[in-house]
Amino acid sequence: MELFGSLQGMPIETATLWMFGMLLVLLVTGIPLAFVTLLVALIFALGFFGPMAVPLITSRVYSFVSSFVFVSVPMFVLMAAILDRSGIARDLFDAMRLVGGRLKGGVGIQTIVVAVILAAMSGIIGGEIVLLGLIALPQMLRLGYDRDLAIGVVCAGGALGTMVPPSIVLIIYGLSANVSIGDLFLSAFIPGLMLASFYAIYVVARGYLTPGAAPAIEGPPMPNADKIRLMKGLILPILVVIAVMGSIYGGIASVTEASAVGVMGVLISTLVRGELTFDLVRGACMRTLQTVGMIVWIGIGASALVGVFNLMGGIDFVTALITGISDNRTVVLLFMMAILFVLGMFLDWVGIALLTMPIFVPIVRELGYDPVWFGVVFAMNMQVSFLSPPFGPAAFYLKSVAPPDISLGIIFRALLPFIAMQVLALAILIIFPGLAGG
Repeated sequence: MELFGSLQGMPIETATLWMFGMLLVLLVTGIPLAFVTLLVALIFALGFFGPMAVPLITSRVYSFVSSFVFVSVPMFVLMAAILDRSGIARDLFDAMRLVGGRLKGGVGIQTIVVAVILAAMSGIIGGEIVLLGLIALPQMLRLGYDRDLAIGVVCAGGALGTMVPPSIVLIIYGLSANVSIGDLFLSAFIPGLMLASFYAIYVVARGYLTPGAAPAIEGPPMPNADKIRLMKGLILPILVVIAVMGSIYGGIASVTEASAVGVMGVLISTLVRGELTFDLVRGACMRTLQTVGMIVWIGIGASALVGVFNLMGGIDFVTALITGISDNRTVVLLFMMAILFVLGMFLDWVGIALLTMPIFVPIVRELGYDPVWFGVVFAMNMQVSFLSPPFGPAAFYLKSVAPPDISLGIIFRALLPFIAMQVLALAILIIFPGLAGG
């Protein structure tokens, strides 16, 4: 009670420092972000406003979890979980040998193309990196690829699910920023392909400029019969992508409805392949429950914390603080990017989006920027966070399936050139906003 009493009447500047200091201390203890934000929200709600503020928190949480668009999140996660347990990704990777051919760096190009298609099917990065780590990494190492190059291609390619629609990152941003998710998907398409092309150009350049870094596949030419057999592996994934993205871009279905179409498409694909079993569906559902449960709890905690902070007048204080950095709107934007970059080194992207976007998006609108364009820029920034040390999740996903001699330190060092390319892509998006409809 003494703690609650000491909060009453505290200036917002001091209260903000106490709030974020308490967040950092509790996070360091290892308590999950969702429970930390809920606990801090409850402490400050009771301390500033008393028990009457609790219903306000619950109403804000309800508005978040009751959003119809949020239904698309478990659907896309379920798609990824089914892909993870089927042979669709493996056959797709084999079929992409037709793309790489005998080009130096061909298997790297093959991996990036597969990553783009998988991202367009599900929008989840964890499963993609694990799949590519199991399928593509051993093949590149066996062919004599530079180890760092092979690691970077798998991690950076697998993280493209952040940018390539239907990205879960864009869906969560759209929910928190109250902007059209369909517009976000449309605006993110070209930047996502641009980033993938940067990776591909880098792989080819390394192949031709660094002897032995990315050798071509040797041996006799592939017979036409084998080419036709491999092409069959492309049919089902391409049909699923067309069904999902075509229905959204064609105005036939909303994002939520398209996610259900995607799940049905992947289930039919596994049925056609003879892989649809009770164990596969059960395992995919359990994986979906775990992933979405984490997202929902983080969303509940972040919504509660932002709601309380807003009642305290904190959002107005932070807005004035950020906009007071400079009269130049570009400097303010870069300052926000820096904040997101630093947060991305320590926090999960779901928490970052739900904690910062209620503050950042009104500033973005006030500065005259398009919030849809800012959503694409935010997703590109999160690309960097997925790879950045010390807690870049892409490295940990790959480590879980990489050979024992590949340490986290090796993985993070291998990712540095790809982080540089992501920063370059982010800079291009800021300089040329038209690439994302800004």
